Amino acid sequence: MYTQNVTINNEVGLHARPATFFIQKANEFKSGIWLEKDERRVNAKSLLGVLSLGIVKGTTITLLADGADEKEAVTALCELVSNNFGE
Repeated sequence: MYTQNVTINNEVGLHARPATFFIQKANEFKSGIWLEKDERRVNAKSLLGVLSLGIVKGTTITLLADGADEKEAVTALCELVSNNFGE
């Protein structure tokens, strides 16, 4: 299992459009990927799961992945977040 913390810095947080980009990227990988906030863990490939965390600007989340491409998955998702989802 590979984990990394990342802080959401875009204005709207991880809602609707950015969440869709996040989930599309997560689905490119075979590994199981989870998003954790305040001891709640959801499937990072699930739109409802991600949106249910209510992640706003300034929130630090933990990305976890387990599988053959776990490190690549977490690294790619952290880059997406760091680049403010391409906005």
